[in-house]
Amino acid sequence: MLGLSALLLFVMGILAGIVNAAVGSGSLLTLPVLLALGVPPGVAVRTNTIGMSFATIASVLGFRKEIAAEKRHLAPLSLTTIVCASAGSILLLLSPSSALDIVVPILIIVALALVIGQPYLTAWLNKRREADPGTQTGPVGEAYESPWLVAPMGAAAVYGGYFTAAQGVLYMGILGIATSRSMKDVNPVKNLMQLYVNATAAIVYLVAFVFFDAHVWWVGVVILAVGGMIGGYVGSHVAKRLPNSVLRATIVVVALVALVRQFV
Repeated sequence: MLGLSALLLFVMGILAGIVNAAVGSGSLLTLPVLLALGVPPGVAVRTNTIGMSFATIASVLGFRKEIAAEKRHLAPLSLTTIVCASAGSILLLLSPSSALDIVVPILIIVALALVIGQPYLTAWLNKRREADPGTQTGPVGEAYESPWLVAPMGAAAVYGGYFTAAQGVLYMGILGIATSRSMKDVNPVKNLMQLYVNATAAIVYLVAFVFFDAHVWWVGVVILAVGGMIGGYVGSHVAKRLPNSVLRATIVVVALVALVRQFV
């Protein structure tokens, strides 16, 4: 049984890496599986965050040229994202397990709503972009330094540090609205911010594991790390060619099954 569970988690890790690289929300494939396997919510979130950090590393490597073109404008956004992700991950550690039993299913429902609404957000952003004849494409540049972008990204990073699932959808929406650029243009920086959030939260959880006995399922971390790295690197190159409707439907089905498992 453990072998089948490990295989399922590995496959979901690969798919989550692909989804994260393309649109975000890949943790809605892996986190529900951890919960369905009986891993307590707090342990599941920490395990998922540490394991999927490796997927975001692979995604960023796949977008390294695009990120390099924006690098000199990203310092305020990066610093804010790291600080706020730290706050979110510490908040998770301070949350009692009894509260997480209620909060995590609610957050999964919120994340599902974000995933389902993502096509409508993308369509609205594209329509807004097409309506502006002066809209540019390519590197975004100084727009990443705007307080109107940095502040909401900080708030989203608190959520990302606390829960991780569907954080990429939030980042894509904020980056797209604040820069008036397409999803393709802001996706590389979205992946970089996901890496900062996941890596920051992972470091906080590692410190908590060593010094405060905050449990992590390390077998799950290894499985997700290997699967996520495969999916993340592949996803950065080919995920944009896959039907988003198929990826989204898979996320919704897996998350709904996990919700049923939590409440039954």
